[in-house]
Amino acid sequence: MIDGLLPWYPWIKAFHLMSVMAWMAGLFYLPRLFVYHCQVSSGSAESERFKTMERLLLRAIMNPAMVASLFFGVLLVMTPGVINWMAGWWHVKMAALLAMFAFHGFCARWRSDFARDENTHSERFYRIANEAPTLLMMVIVIMVIVKPF
Repeated sequence: MIDGLLPWYPWIKAFHLMSVMAWMAGLFYLPRLFVYHCQVSSGSAESERFKTMERLLLRAIMNPAMVASLFFGVLLVMTPGVINWMAGWWHVKMAALLAMFAFHGFCARWRSDFARDENTHSERFYRIANEAPTLLMMVIVIMVIVKPF
C-alpha cells in the first residue's frame, strides 16, 4: 500500500473510469467491425477500409486505453483501504478482468487474421463474440459497486 496515493484517489478513479470507458468502447466496436468485414469480399476496397479501421481502433484507441486502465487500476488497488483482499467479490472481479484481457487478445488475433485475408470465422461467430465484453462488464461493475460477497 502506498499512503501517498490517498489524496489522489478521486483523480486516479476518474482517470481509471475514463480509460475503461474508452477500452470498452473499442471492445464493443471492433467485433462489430468484424461482422461487417465478413460481409465484403477479400481484397475489395471495402475490405481494405475495414482493415484500416480495425488496425487504427486496436492500436490507437484500444491498446492505449487498456494499458491506462491497467495502470490506474493498479494505482487504485495500491491505495490504502480500497480493497479487502479477502473479499469474494474481488476475486470474481479479477477473474472477469482476466477474461476481458483474454478477449482483447482474441480481438487482436482476429484483426491480424483479417489483415492477412485469413479470417476463418463466420459473421455469426463475431455477432456472438460481440456479446462477451458486455457480459464481462456487467460482472465487473456488479462486483465493484454491489460487492455481493
